[in-house]
Amino acid sequence: MDITIHSSFLPHIDPEASLVFYRDILGFEVRLDVGYEGMRWITVGPVGQPSTAIVLHPPAANPGITDDERQTIIELMAKGSYFGVNLATTDLDATFAKLEASDAEVVQEPTEQPYGVRDCAFRDPAGNMVRIQQVR
Repeated sequence: MDITIHSSFLPHIDPEASLVFYRDILGFEVRLDVGYEGMRWITVGPVGQPSTAIVLHPPAANPGITDDERQTIIELMAKGSYFGVNLATTDLDATFAKLEASDAEVVQEPTEQPYGVRDCAFRDPAGNMVRIQQVR
């Protein structure tokens, strides 16, 4: 069996702020930017890795949820408890410095974790947890 991860999904509340974070700060390329009924789905991914992507989507896009459920999702997003993504870099300290200088919300400075990785954490503009690990 040959299975890979093609796309992960993260909700966004402000597509322009998400573009600044993922495109301008993290350096991801924008692969798709699709609008429908006032909502936007933005697909981004690391340059040179066309088979790996993150789809930034509006949390209101699921027609099967109630207004109360939608509000709960937005509250969980604001706390960084709803969705998240783990990224990796060869230079964690330089990546951290760039993100910190951009005024991204720092959750954790680079730390050696007891489970064997060195990582840091930020929240994206929607509150999603973005953890970045040092490639070893």
